[in-house]
Amino acid sequence: MAVQERYDTRPFGPDITAGMGVQLLVLEVLCRVAGLGTVGWLTGCVFAVATWAVLTVALRRTWTTSFGPANRVTLARTILVGGVTALVADSFARRVPVTVLIAFAAVALVLDAVDGQVARRTGTATPLGARFDMEVDAFLILVLCVHVAVPLGGWVLSIGLMRYAFVAASWVLPWLRGALPPSTARKTVAALQGVVLVVAGTGILPQPSAVTAVAVALGLLVWSFGRDVVWLWRTGGGVSRTPVVDVGPLAGLRVTSRRAGPDR
Repeated sequence: MAVQERYDTRPFGPDITAGMGVQLLVLEVLCRVAGLGTVGWLTGCVFAVATWAVLTVALRRTWTTSFGPANRVTLARTILVGGVTALVADSFARRVPVTVLIAFAAVALVLDAVDGQVARRTGTATPLGARFDMEVDAFLILVLCVHVAVPLGGWVLSIGLMRYAFVAASWVLPWLRGALPPSTARKTVAALQGVVLVVAGTGILPQPSAVTAVAVALGLLVWSFGRDVVWLWRTGGGVSRTPVVDVGPLAGLRVTSRRAGPDR
């Protein structure tokens, strides 16, 4: 009975519900100010509901006692990513204000350096928070790739899909789930992807220059992943295992972000 009471009364629910409400409000503002169409609005609503559902299940299964300040920052980033997702989806049906799209993405990338700092300074870093941070990063990069792939070509999607391919491979090859040593190069390459995609997405660069910049970013990402895969293979899965937390839809993914451990 005591366990059931703890399960039902934890205080993170209002944070997640408020986040979904703010996401819907942002979508309404985009409809009125930026002319967001039906496709974008529906996509944004699906994103909001999916975020609420995944976070609710994940938090309950990890017995987290509170949502925490760092997760609130990450949730704010998630709302911005939801706006980017809605605008990118709508761009296939109508012309969207690229300035708004890029502004949302840029702020989300800047805040990526904030949630980790907040977690460390407040002593609220958790495996789930780290994974939440990582999933938001990965999805933003994928959505930006979809946006940039329209003018530059489908090959750009390989940047956003590479991390998901790595995770899928780790389900088959357990040694890929090993812990990687900290690496400044890995963090730099990961951060570079977002910066390059945002710049390419603005359309201010001539197409040959944009293609070159994104291709260089992709090459560095291939090198980074390749180096880590080789290291994991040679060490048989790393020197130690990163704890895996059963978090429902996110179960099986390694804890890897600026908040805790490597960046994969």
